[in-house]
Amino acid sequence: MERRIDAVIDRGKGPAVVFLHHFGGSARTAELVIDRLAATHRCFATDLAGFGTAADRPGPFTVTAAADDVLDLTRRLKLENFTLVGHSMGGKIALAVAMRHPAELRRLVLLAPSPPTPEPIGDTDRARLLANWGNEAAMHDIVRMTIAQPIGAVALDGLIADMLAVSAAAWRGWLEAGSREDITSCLAQVGVPVAVLGGMADVHITPSLLRTEVIDRIRETYLTVIANTGHLLPLEAPDAVAALVA
Repeated sequence: MERRIDAVIDRGKGPAVVFLHHFGGSARTAELVIDRLAATHRCFATDLAGFGTAADRPGPFTVTAAADDVLDLTRRLKLENFTLVGHSMGGKIALAVAMRHPAELRRLVLLAPSPPTPEPIGDTDRARLLANWGNEAAMHDIVRMTIAQPIGAVALDGLIADMLAVSAAAWRGWLEAGSREDITSCLAQVGVPVAVLGGMADVHITPSLLRTEVIDRIRETYLTVIANTGHLLPLEAPDAVAALVA
């Protein structure tokens, strides 16, 4: 099968914005933010290989391969002066895209991004996550530990469905490889402004981690932190995300 991802969502008119989802998510994770932007922006969201509608796409499931896929998508869409929004896993992939210095990229917005250094997941937590692939009860537990604001029944159902749809290879690939990749040697090649948004109540990608592992490593970047908000920013705080993008 050809390794190719497509735009699952294409809505609105105006300056282009491309959304990359978190580990376990899909294009629809960005829907609440897109609802708030579509009147003034053309919004695209994709399912990364191994996730959502692209669950059957082949590997490798690395940051480099995902960045290649995103660049292929933006070039097929013939985007100009677009903003790339990456959430968590998608944030690290967005950084890898920016390192290629695509002329069409205008800026990055990183939402609780996985850092360019190896993500601080303990061995016990990593083993538990690997073992919990496909376990619906475990997915609910992960969500409860990840959010600080209620996200509503419809959003929760969609989120759990997305987590259960991830291919075993992509689930293992991020936990064993992608999250552990160190891409800091190429950060100097990021030549666009970078806005970073974090949740004060995010217990994994904490504001402190964002400052030391992201903000302090990238020039022309700044951090905004939202109180009483966890890791799933597009679902917990769509107004704040949309405002930052806009």
